[in-house]
This record gives sequence, C-alpha cells and structure tokens, in this order.
Amino acid sequence: MRAKQLVLCAMAAATLGMGILAVPAAAEEGIYVPLLTYRTGPFAGSGIPIANGMHDYLTMLNERDGGIGGAKLIIEECETGYDTKKGVECYEQIKSKHPVVVNPYSTGITLQLIPKAAVDKIPILSMAYGLSASADGNTFPWIFNPPATYWDGLSMIFKYIGDKEGGLDKLKGKTIGYIFFDGGYGREPIPLLEQFAKDYGFTAKQYPVPAAEMQNQSGLWLNVRRDRPAWMIMWGWGAMNPTAIKEAAKINYPLDHFIGVWWSGSDDDARPAGHDGKGYLALNLNGLGASYPAIQEIMKYVVDKGKSQVDSKDRVGENFYDRGVYNSVLVAEAIRNAQHITGKKEVTGEDVRRGFEALKISEARWKELGLPDFAAPIDKVSCSDHNGHHSAYMQQWDGTKWVKVSDWIAPMKDKVRPLLEEAAKDYVAKNQPWPARTEPCDKSS
Repeated sequence: MRAKQLVLCAMAAATLGMGILAVPAAAEEGIYVPLLTYRTGPFAGSGIPIANGMHDYLTMLNERDGGIGGAKLIIEECETGYDTKKGVECYEQIKSKHPVVVNPYSTGITLQLIPKAAVDKIPILSMAYGLSASADGNTFPWIFNPPATYWDGLSMIFKYIGDKEGGLDKLKGKTIGYIFFDGGYGREPIPLLEQFAKDYGFTAKQYPVPAAEMQNQSGLWLNVRRDRPAWMIMWGWGAMNPTAIKEAAKINYPLDHFIGVWWSGSDDDARPAGHDGKGYLALNLNGLGASYPAIQEIMKYVVDKGKSQVDSKDRVGENFYDRGVYNSVLVAEAIRNAQHITGKKEVTGEDVRRGFEALKISEARWKELGLPDFAAPIDKVSCSDHNGHHSAYMQQWDGTKWVKVSDWIAPMKDKVRPLLEEAAKDYVAKNQPWPARTEPCDKSS
C-alpha cells in the first residue's frame, strides 16, 4: 500500500506540477493555512505521515467545529519534494493569498524564507527545525520554532549520554560520531557539537551523507567500525535514516549507543531494520499512538469519511503522523490567540504573529484539546523567546515499535541560550542591512 501511495502521489505531482492541491483560496472566505509538503521523492517516507497529520487535524477542526472561532480554515498543500528552490516557488505562489502562517517543513526552505517574512508580514513556523538562532524573537520577530531548537536537542542527547556514562566528564578522550544529512538541516547543530567537544574533552568525528548517497552508506559505516566511536548521533532525514540503522546493525554497532534527533525516529525509519534495529534510540517531542481523543475525532470526522490521504488506518497514530498533528495544534492555538487578542474572526498573518508570541499550552489545555500527556506544556514562548526550549524524551525501538524509555529531558538552556543569542548577532552581521524589530510586544507575551 505504501508503494502504491507513493506512485499515486508522484502521478498527482506530475499532473499538477508545482500547483497547489486545492481550489483557489482567493475565492473563499476564511483563514488561509497553506502547507508546504513533500509526498514525493527520496524524503517522502518522512514527509507523507507528517503531511497527513498536519492536514487531517486542521480538516477535523473544519468538519467538527466549522473551523476556528467561527472562521473556516482554507487548507492547501504545495508539493516541494523537499527541494529548496521548489519550496521558495511554493511560497511565492501562496503569499498573494495572504496566508496567516507558512510551514516550510525544511531547514533549507526556512533559511530562504527568513528574510522574506518581515517584508511580507507572514509568520514562519519551523516547528523544532530551521535556524536555531531564530529563537531570538527580538532579532527574528516573524520566525517561530517551538517547542525546542536543534541545539536544545543536541544538549538533551548529551544529557542522556552523560547519565549513561556516569557524567559528561567521562567522555574525555573518547570519540563521539555525528552522522548527518549534508545540508542546512544536518549542519545546523555542528557549532554546539564542537563547543561540547571542547568543554568535555572528546573528539567529534563527522560523517556527512550527501543527498545522492543516502541509500549508499556501506563505506561510511566501515569508517565508523574503524573509528569505534563510543556513541553515534544522527541528524538524518528521509531514506538516510533506515539505511543508517540497517548499516549500523550490519557492522554490529551497539544500537543502544546510536541516538537520532526527533526527525530520525519515525516508524518508517526503524521498521525496515525490524528486529535487527532493536535498541536504536531517538528523541521524541510528542506522544505515540491513536488512542488520544483528538486523534479518534480525526478518525471519525476525516479518515472514516475519506477526507484523508492516509493509505491505511494503521498509519494514524504513528510517530510522524502525530508530529504533524502537533504542528497543526500550534497553528490552531496561535490562530485562537490572534482571534482573542484582536476580537476578529478572520485574522491576518500580522495577527497570528501576535498569537504565536502569546502561545501557551498548559497540561490542562493539552487535555482540553483531547491530547492529554501528548507533549510537554508550552509555557515559555514570548516576545523575546520564540522557542521556549521545552523538553523531549527518549524512545527506543523494540524490534516492532517505539517505546518510551526516559522521563522528559530538559535542554541545557544555560549553555544553549547564550550561544543562540551570539548566533543571532552573527546572522545579523552577515545579512546587513537587517531590520531592527519594530513590532510591539503584547502585554500577554
């Protein structure tokens, strides 16, 4: 069924080209929420479940509630193929329709859109990806990346490693391997990795994986076997992830010492390795499964009515499907905040920017949304902090499914935040003239 879906999506993309996959939004009344997605190409294995989760949650709000606050959501997808050029073309197509937010779902695309956001008055939500320094809301008032940055993620991984080693000081003299997609995404956490190497006295060995080599890693893993790193950390995506896990198993690398970031922990990342992948670890930001009331509502109002593109009901509730749901919850809550702040039903991108700066999702609110214990509370997004540096947990593949194996792990904010602020200053220095923030801060944020 998965292969069939990929073929059908490829045919749709070929038919529609770069086109938006819905009726023209300009002719409708409501709140326009475009989704930049990739259901085709080498990253489709990661992109499809996320796209489904994002789309289905927003569709459920339309079907169950008539939208948000009395305003219908106009949902459209634009196929990027995870290609930066196509992603920018999608953005240029949709911006005239006045989107209230853009979800790039690619660090490369995000980096290209950051300078455009303030000019076009369109907030960018790069949920737990993109430019880590954009957490600095004073410098990047239109960019939001909750619940955690890549640098937070790396610090959480090192906290987990330190716990297993008996302290991070025990890493002195050891080698830590870093296998990564050789692009903006994979290179984003390297400055912090290098800083940690200095702080804790280990050698950081980098293993870049070019896009063309994602499914041809045998030589790289022979180098890993030669170097014998004490731990391996992965910033992978798409076809790279299952290939890496299978190759690690082939060389008998201890998989309980192989940790991926939250984008390297989908079901389709570990499932191809099956039992051989047992022990592999990955960070996670969201809950697993379809038992949550909100996801059961998605089944009732969307999937069962044929309004979803999922190829099997079993796919609903998988990790990356739930990740897509999480993304759309953030969008919906920012829209609700914007409506509350402005008193308007049909809010604009400028309104929703203010809504993101007031983003708060308490434990009680998660429960109200039908997602109890689904994620750590979002309680620190503000005018100056567009991320909040929230916690994640570690999950482990048991041979057939993911299992939560840690409590929530808080990032090393004391180390990460000063470096992010310095990185923001460096970004501004390299991108002159960069506009100073003129957007006022609401009292609530």
